Amino acid sequence: MEFDILYFINGMHFPLLDWIMVFITHLGSKGIFWIILSAVLMIFPETRKCGITVMAALLLSLLFGNILLKNIVQRMRPCWIDSGIRLLVSMPEDYSFPSGHTFASFAAAAGIFMYYRRAGMAAMALAALIGFSRLYLFVHFPSDVLAGAVLGVLSGILAYALTQKLYKNLR
Repeated sequence: MEFDILYFINGMHFPLLDWIMVFITHLGSKGIFWIILSAVLMIFPETRKCGITVMAALLLSLLFGNILLKNIVQRMRPCWIDSGIRLLVSMPEDYSFPSGHTFASFAAAAGIFMYYRRAGMAAMALAALIGFSRLYLFVHFPSDVLAGAVLGVLSGILAYALTQKLYKNLR
C-alpha cells in the first residue's frame, strides 16, 4: 500500500515542482535551516528560550531518530527496493525509518509553536512540506514520514518541558 501512495505521488512530477521539492528537501538536510534558525533565536534575549528549546529538540531528533531508531529498525528505503525510479537527489546511504528530515523539522516546529503559535504554525507547514518532499523524491515511505512527524512533535514538547525545568532550576 505504501508503494501505491509513492507511485501516485511520483505521477505528479513536472520540472518546476521537481525543482521546488528538491529545494524544500534541502532546507531539511542535516537540519541546517533549523540549526541556523535556533542560533538566530538564541542571539536575542526575548527569543533565547525558544532557540534553546529548538536546539534541544533537534538534538533529541538526532539521538532518537538518526542514531537510535534508524539503526535499530534498519528499514530499506523505497529507492533501494525499486531502483527504476529516477532520483532527483543523491541516493541516501542511511536507513529509512524514521525520516530524519521530517523528525528534525517537526521537532523544531513544535519547539517554536510552544512559544509562538503563529510562527509555529508556519514552521509546521514548512515541516509538512519537507516531509512531503521526502515522499515526492521517493526516498521515504509514508510511514517513515508519519513517524518522523509524530516523534518530532513529541521531541519538541519534551524539549520545551526540559527547557522550562532548566530555567526554573536556574532561578
